[in-house]
Amino acid sequence: MAPQQNTGAGAEAEHPAYAGHYRLESCLGSGGMGVVHLARSTSGMKLAVKVVHGQFARDPEFRGRFRQEVAAARRVSGAFTASVVDADPEAERPWMATLFIPGLTLSDHVKRNGAMPPAQLRRLMAGLAEALRDIHRVGVVHRDLKPSNVLLAEDGPKVIDFGISRPKDSELRTETGKLIGTPPFMAPEQFRRPREVGPAADVFALGSVMVHAATGRGPFDSDSPYVVAYQVVHDEPDLTGVPENLAPLVLRCLAKEPEDRPTPDELMHELRSVAASYDTQAFIPAQRTGQVTRPEPGGEPERRPAPSSRRKWILAAVTLGVVAVAALASVPLLNGGGPTAESSTARSGSPESRFSGWEAKPVSADAGMPQCSSGAGRLVCAQRGVVFALDPSDGSLLWRHSVAETVRNGPPVVSGGLVQPLTDRREHLAALDPASGRVSWQRSLSAYSGLQSAGGMLLVTGSDASVTGVDSSSGRTKWKRDFPGRRDPYFASFPGDPLAYTTYTSDASNTRVTAVDPTTGDVRWDARLKGDLTPVGADDGSVYFLAVDRAEGTTTAVVRYSPASRTSHRMALPVPLVDARASVRGGVVHLLAAGGSLEAVDMNTRKLLWHVETSVNRGSEPVADSRHVYVTTADGRLLAVDARKGTFAGQTPPRLGGNSGQVVGSLPQPVIIGTRVYATAPDGTVFAVDARKPSAW
Repeated sequence: MAPQQNTGAGAEAEHPAYAGHYRLESCLGSGGMGVVHLARSTSGMKLAVKVVHGQFARDPEFRGRFRQEVAAARRVSGAFTASVVDADPEAERPWMATLFIPGLTLSDHVKRNGAMPPAQLRRLMAGLAEALRDIHRVGVVHRDLKPSNVLLAEDGPKVIDFGISRPKDSELRTETGKLIGTPPFMAPEQFRRPREVGPAADVFALGSVMVHAATGRGPFDSDSPYVVAYQVVHDEPDLTGVPENLAPLVLRCLAKEPEDRPTPDELMHELRSVAASYDTQAFIPAQRTGQVTRPEPGGEPERRPAPSSRRKWILAAVTLGVVAVAALASVPLLNGGGPTAESSTARSGSPESRFSGWEAKPVSADAGMPQCSSGAGRLVCAQRGVVFALDPSDGSLLWRHSVAETVRNGPPVVSGGLVQPLTDRREHLAALDPASGRVSWQRSLSAYSGLQSAGGMLLVTGSDASVTGVDSSSGRTKWKRDFPGRRDPYFASFPGDPLAYTTYTSDASNTRVTAVDPTTGDVRWDARLKGDLTPVGADDGSVYFLAVDRAEGTTTAVVRYSPASRTSHRMALPVPLVDARASVRGGVVHLLAAGGSLEAVDMNTRKLLWHVETSVNRGSEPVADSRHVYVTTADGRLLAVDARKGTFAGQTPPRLGGNSGQVVGSLPQPVIIGTRVYATAPDGTVFAVDARKPSAW
């Protein structure tokens, strides 16, 4: 099925809305041959979909190359690459869909953080050797291994973009006189004998990639690709800056003759001590603090190195956390009638000063990370196939309610005095009694595509783009209306704010923001703001947004809009942040980017309060109290940073469990209740710690 086009006039109509059955949501990046879109499957799974430019789709030779890319990617899909979900190389606009995961490329990591330390270099080299071993085992030669094609994922490096790879048995040959590759990372034989390129060329590229990771430059360095080509063929590599214990192995990889280079298996043997290790622990270097302001005319503050001007296509794997609805069973648990918590406090409760935390045994050990929120004196959580409630004082299980399995993001919430699972059942809604877990009401309704809790109501976006306001306490419809000019009016809401917000960006230059009273459906205000904006919080009558560059996948600024005065304030970030998540507290916006950059931006003064590199490749949306900023990591740690200084305060041990190979699409954020913080882990546990004492975690 060819990508379906948007309807309407203008440039927007030139971009596909669907590829096959996959809805294209935003642009991740664009290259010479095509565009990669962030997309969702029918079930809601995040995907990266590569769609070929129209002019190349009409080129028979290019179609042959794209068929080859799809075949190669399918052959090598595994632990070290991105799994192919679907593809149609015969479509009018050929496309390929792979699983998606956010993360920095090695190129962006080096630009952002500088050269890697020796221990990380050894792990990187071991991971790439493992990747090449698996790629070569299925008979594929990548031929374009370079820093921008290495994704630093949570569980190790991923090799991406098989656009010019070639199976050893392929009938499609390189044209005479045409060189394909990136000169600084090409092997001598790619210049001299391009038709005879084999697996050893990838090993040469690995050596060049390692020099780049260790020094920030290649082993053959020149502004001219022709000079680089000459150096690759004739000159010795410059290994200045490569650690002494790695330099001999890197030098062997850069041998001029293919037969003189080690195989991936030989590399792994040399690196055996770290071949099975890829560190995911937080590394907190010395932080920079201070008052960094926005650039003013005539002057500019010191800036960190900017990321790449063009973000490379990022392919990877996602396994979304899921939960759903349908009343199959509700089982209240009393006095040990089910799993219990390992607690340091008695059931009757202890003074806050004596609280030292608890860890609840998994309700379902193989259903992924629980997603939790607080309400009605309970911690209400969900996993795939189950909703359950815990006692916040000691973690004991109060009840569990079995539900049908379906895709969802976000925890259940207490609204209208009832637990709202906020499921993605599409034609069914239900609410549970927070005391027992039994169904209080349930109803059927027309198929819907969006669901949001706000102000004691459920806002249901129908497939016809209408919005229905459902009373959370009774399940009755209170209002229904359309929002003209909104193609899909999805809503965001924030704790302590009575309104719900829907945004629409017709192009990257302006965003229309509409504030709606969820109890009546009335529009309270409507504003058109500059930039492509995503709401992230509300505080003291103002709404906060991230300004994003969807082509680059970066956040470039923080925006605060005050509807009472109809004024907006914007603070440009010193360096754009990749895949940033954010929250707001007291006028301060905390942002966590892929790769671990954590920043605090004070919108009252429009200054950067602090910046810290946590080395958390993937983290949750940060949450804060008056003392600390908290983040959940993909390996189950809870990380705390001092909210005033940006210094590392403490972290819990990892809790990976048996599904450590799976990667969830969105990590659950921690929950703060008083002086306690509650978090979850991939092994299915829910745990609580004293927010006042992160150093004791």
